[in-house]
Amino acid sequence: MLKRLFALATCALALAACGDKQAEAPPGQALVSVNGVEITVMQLNDELARAGVKAANEQAASKQLLQALIDRQLLQAEAAREKLDRDPKVMQAIERARALIIAQAWLQKHIGNLAQPTAAEVEAYYNAHPQFFGTRKQFAMDQLQLPAGALTADLKQVVDNARSLEDVTGWLDANKVQVGRSHVTRSTADLAPALATRLLAMREGQVFAVQEGARALVIALREVQDAPVTLAVARPQIEQFLIKQRQKESASNELARLRADAKIEYLNKEFTDAPAAGTQAAAPATPAAPAATPPAGATTNTAANAALERGVAGLK
Repeated sequence: MLKRLFALATCALALAACGDKQAEAPPGQALVSVNGVEITVMQLNDELARAGVKAANEQAASKQLLQALIDRQLLQAEAAREKLDRDPKVMQAIERARALIIAQAWLQKHIGNLAQPTAAEVEAYYNAHPQFFGTRKQFAMDQLQLPAGALTADLKQVVDNARSLEDVTGWLDANKVQVGRSHVTRSTADLAPALATRLLAMREGQVFAVQEGARALVIALREVQDAPVTLAVARPQIEQFLIKQRQKESASNELARLRADAKIEYLNKEFTDAPAAGTQAAAPATPAAPAATPPAGATTNTAANAALERGVAGLK
């Protein structure tokens, strides 16, 4: 951090030397003035931290992020000139963001520094979930993506009788159904348990169809391989998962305590039987504790790392 501040302070002095108005700013604080509004080292450091920039990339990233801050200031000034900052919808959004930030700060203070999982706890989780680790399987699959409405009874029959994915693509081409094709690799740690179990029972080359939201997938299982993950490799991710799980439990307990101590009066009878926000699967108005997303078993698994990043976002 000291090196970063020193480098940015030097940059600030160089920029300040370009004009008398900038030179009046305290050395090492202001980096640039945009129509008289200063952008500071503190703001740039905050952007670097939020972007997760590594030390080796700080110099290049600092230049890019500084330009982004200039652009933001220009847009903000234009919005203020047009009085958009007084628009009721904008004011409501600002107030909502402010409330969430303050609530998150309280959660961070009270649940952000829980005890690290012990070695025994990590090993116990590893042993209790062999499908994520010791007996992990990896599936190589070719898949066709098409609109969910295209998965008709006729297509399902074609899939059931298909000996290869080419049989299905031939039928789709003849019926002028637009499809996308891709090759994917998934493991028993990535997939829903029901789908993983289904894949394990299939033979290589077998074709099947599934519906996934607004799209349908026709999949051919190409290969199944053993892909075990050792405890040493899995340890960091399991530790992350257990910490997030503890934080989620702690947040729930704190909210339960606050609700018990509060006087909450429902002024509209329509909502008197509504469940507490913390019990909902998705409650965007509630400060989010980190989600307890099961680890995928390997630190190199990008899907699992992304899931963990989503989980920890509530405390950033």
